[in-house]
Amino acid sequence: MLGRRGFVTGAAGALLAGGGVSFAAGQTERVVRGTLPPGSPDYVYLPVEVPRGVRELRVSYTYERPAVPPGTQGNALDIGIFDERGTEPGGPGFRGWSGGARSEFFLRADDATPGYLAGPVRAGTWHLVLGPYTVAPEGLAYTVTVRLVYGPPARARRPVYPPERARGRGRAWYRGDCHLHTVYSDGRRTPAEVAAAARAAGLDFINTSEHNTHAAHGAWEGLWGDDLLILTGEEVTTRTGHAVAIGTDPGTFVDWRFRARDDRFGRCAREIRRAGGLAVPAHPFSPCVGCGWRHGFTEADAVEVWNGPYTPDDELALAAWDATLARGGAWIPAMGASDAHREPQRVGEPQTVVLAGDLTRRAVLAGLRAGRSYVAESSAVSLSFAATGGRGGRAGIGERLPVPPGAPVTVRLDVTGAPGCTAHFVTDQGTLHSAPLPAPGAGTVTWTTTAAYATYVRAEVRHPPVTPGLPGPLAAFTNPVFLGVPGH
Repeated sequence: MLGRRGFVTGAAGALLAGGGVSFAAGQTERVVRGTLPPGSPDYVYLPVEVPRGVRELRVSYTYERPAVPPGTQGNALDIGIFDERGTEPGGPGFRGWSGGARSEFFLRADDATPGYLAGPVRAGTWHLVLGPYTVAPEGLAYTVTVRLVYGPPARARRPVYPPERARGRGRAWYRGDCHLHTVYSDGRRTPAEVAAAARAAGLDFINTSEHNTHAAHGAWEGLWGDDLLILTGEEVTTRTGHAVAIGTDPGTFVDWRFRARDDRFGRCAREIRRAGGLAVPAHPFSPCVGCGWRHGFTEADAVEVWNGPYTPDDELALAAWDATLARGGAWIPAMGASDAHREPQRVGEPQTVVLAGDLTRRAVLAGLRAGRSYVAESSAVSLSFAATGGRGGRAGIGERLPVPPGAPVTVRLDVTGAPGCTAHFVTDQGTLHSAPLPAPGAGTVTWTTTAAYATYVRAEVRHPPVTPGLPGPLAAFTNPVFLGVPGH
C-alpha cells in the first residue's frame, strides 16, 4: 500500500499519495499498486514525474471487485488527470476525466481519448486523480500502469467550437434537451449520433453536458446547422448531487471536487454565470449513490424536475419544486431533460420548450432563466397557457398578471398531441381544476379564479394512472403564471 501524507484541500477530502511514479532514463513503463480503505478521501492524487521529450502519455488501471453481502456497496473507482500546472480547484491543470467509464486513456498534442484534452505533454509533476466512488469493506485494491511514448510532439490542433446562433424563427417557442451524454463521458453515442437523434426528436437546441469534463466542447464540428443550436456545458458531478452547467463559454472547465458540507456550490454557480451559463441542479431525488441533490437551491438558476422517462423520483421533485412556489418569494423555474446516455434511452424525452427572442445562446438562456418554458414528453405534445383578466391584461408562462385580489381571472390551456390525457390546473392550494381532453388529445380547458384564491396557476397534462391512488405520469407541465400584485 502506498504511503500517504495529510489532506490537501477541502472538507470533502483530497489525499496526496506518497512516492508516486517516476521514470529512470529511457524507462517507458511503470506499474504502481495500492489499496484504498473504506473512508478514504473522495480524491487521491498520485504524482507522476514526466520527463522531457515525451510525445504521448498513456494510462491504464484495474481494481479488484470482491463480492459483497446484499445491501453493501462494492468497489467503484474513477480516474482523471491533471498536468504539471497543478491540481488547484478551478485551475488550468485539468486535462481530463473519464470517471469509471473506461479503463485506459492517452493524451498527446494533437489527440486524446474522449473525455481528455489534447495538448502538449510537458515535463513536470502530473497527477493522476483516483476517485473511490464506493469502497468494499475489505478495501479497494488497484493497479495503475503509466506508459510514455518519446518523440517530437505532434502539431496541436485548435478546437472548433459551435456558433452561438442558428437561423431560428425569430421570437418563437424552441425545443431543447440540455442534459445529454456521449462517449466523451459515460455515454455510448457519438456526438454525430446525438445530433442526428436531436433532429429526429424535433429539437432546436441541445447542451453538451459530460460528467466533469469540457473535452467535448470541440467535438461537434460539422454537426450544428441552421436547424440546430449546440450549447456547451458540463454535468458537475459532485459526491452529494449533480448540477448541469448550461450554455457556458466554450472551453470553460467547472470543478466538481466538493461536497455539500464544503458550502461551495454558490461559488460554483457564480463561476458558471460568469462564463455566461446557467447552474441547474439535476434529478434532485435520484436514488443512485451521490446523485440526490444536497447543496440547496439558493444559487440555482433553474431546477431539473423531470429527468428521462417519468418515474416516482420525478414526482417527488415536482412536488418539492411546487412547494417552493407555494411559499412565495423568489422562485426557481423548472426544466426537464432526457439525460440520455445510450439506446434505448431517447434524446428529447422529455424536452424543455422555451419562448426565446431567437435561436441564439443568449436568447435561449434568457428564456430558461425567466421560466418562460414548459416541459413535454416529446415534440408531439404542444401547449399554450395564459391568464387574462382586469382591463384586458394577459400573462403567459413565467409572467405575472397584476390584477386586484377579487378580480376574475380566466386561465386557458390549449393542448395538442396528448391522447387519453387529463389537464390539471395546480395552484398554491394544490390541484383545483381538472378536465379530460378529447379522445384525439387536442383540446382547450379554461377555468376562472381570482388572485385571492390562487397566487399562481400552472398546468399539468397527465396520462391515466398506472398505480391506483397515485397520479398518472406527466405528458407535459408548465412553469407558473403568477396572479395579483406582489405584496397584496
